Amino acid sequence: MATEPNKKLSIAFIHPDLGIGGAERLVVDAALGLQEQGNEVIFYTSHCDKNHCFEEIKDGTLKFQVIGDQLPTTLGGKFYIVFANLRQLYLTFKLLFTKEAKKHDVFIVDQLSTCVPFLHKYTTADILFYCHFPDQLLASRTNIIKKLYRVPFDLLEQFTISAADMVVVNSNFTKSMYYSAFNLLQNEPDVVYPCVDLDFSPIDQRDKQLLGHLLAPNDKFYLSINRYELKKNIVLALKAFALSNEFSNDNAKLIICGGYDERVSENVQCLKQLQREAECLKISYSTINYPEFEKNNDLDLFNTTHSKVIFLTSISTSLKELLLSKTELLLYTPSNEHFGIVPLEAMKHGKPVLATTSGGPLETVETLIPGKNDNIATGWLRAPIPEVWAKVIDESKRYKEGGKSKFENSGPSRVSRIFSRRTMTRSLEDIIDKMLWRKRTVYPWETVIGPFFNLMLQFIFTKLFPGSNWPYILLATVALLMKDYMSLIYWVFAYSTLNFFIE
Repeated sequence: MATEPNKKLSIAFIHPDLGIGGAERLVVDAALGLQEQGNEVIFYTSHCDKNHCFEEIKDGTLKFQVIGDQLPTTLGGKFYIVFANLRQLYLTFKLLFTKEAKKHDVFIVDQLSTCVPFLHKYTTADILFYCHFPDQLLASRTNIIKKLYRVPFDLLEQFTISAADMVVVNSNFTKSMYYSAFNLLQNEPDVVYPCVDLDFSPIDQRDKQLLGHLLAPNDKFYLSINRYELKKNIVLALKAFALSNEFSNDNAKLIICGGYDERVSENVQCLKQLQREAECLKISYSTINYPEFEKNNDLDLFNTTHSKVIFLTSISTSLKELLLSKTELLLYTPSNEHFGIVPLEAMKHGKPVLATTSGGPLETVETLIPGKNDNIATGWLRAPIPEVWAKVIDESKRYKEGGKSKFENSGPSRVSRIFSRRTMTRSLEDIIDKMLWRKRTVYPWETVIGPFFNLMLQFIFTKLFPGSNWPYILLATVALLMKDYMSLIYWVFAYSTLNFFIE
């Protein structure tokens, strides 16, 4: 047991890249929640660009330390997973050699688990691994070479995760995928849902002007928010809208928006596919590059008066909040989504959600069953069939009485109860308490990994520096500094043996 439960803890997060994404938002929220409870929190990361990170990192609310950013991330654009592991190993060894790692009571690791066995063996901290989704299920295996290339990393992922004191996942769907992918692991992960901020972000005046320019005073719109990726199946929203009766309503539009990078070929391909589909369906559309508008602040660059569909790329948080607060219905198109935070953001605003009958939305969206759950429903779950979705678009109109939606109370209530930062923090604290109360596990491999590692080092140094004493002195010194007395004895014995044979 590292420390007494309920005592304020020193908690370290290890995350590969503190950028802007769903995984980063989750760990930032987790860190904020734990810090607000009086714990000391810090991030260790291999990369963080202060121009491309969340505000809580940028403004210093959360402490972070970058270690190993000078190391390459790829070799000629390839071997990403190899270098990701090497960068994390460098970070881990530096924490261990500088004794920084020994200051912490708990490590929370996510995305990459390579550091877990080393932290478990060489520190007294308890280690929690947060699994967003098994990495091996995300990796491309388009040919036999790639399949063989992934084998050692798939095994490494299972082994390193097995060294964690506890594992948590972001949904029951991910939990089922965890069991499917990690058939060698015996631990049962708990579920800790991601959260959304219950506070509403301020809306930039420019974004209000932009939306006012896109829509006529009496216009209403349906909304799809996703990254421009083919797997998100955004075309479902386009086809469903075209088949709905609302399509014939002159005051109804569809707004499709999300993350877009011209350097990412899939983003470009996805947007072009959507534009081609709109042309095939004879739907008028406009495409607006939001960063360009943000730069020029010129509303005259585009005219959407006669457009039924508006494509927006890389919108700001402010505009996203504004769109979510004004939409009639969120069309959330991905299937088998690991979790999906956007439906919760819509529900927070009291807006209904239409999502598929798979993945995370099965746990986030309370599907409407008329006459049974009208007061708690937050939307509809339907098979990803355009005709079926079109009927729901038309059906959603009936749930507005006098301009007020039946979902205005049920959505925020569900988010506050199950998906708030307070709820997520409470879940994490309970799991950390469980770890602290349990007797620390010493795994069989921990008793042999030290001697095996030392043998490997001795073999390497014998080949590189035959007959030299200094490697043994160096390694004995490192072992002494790390208080690894078994390794110290090993290197002293190896040094003595070498000198005996030399003499």
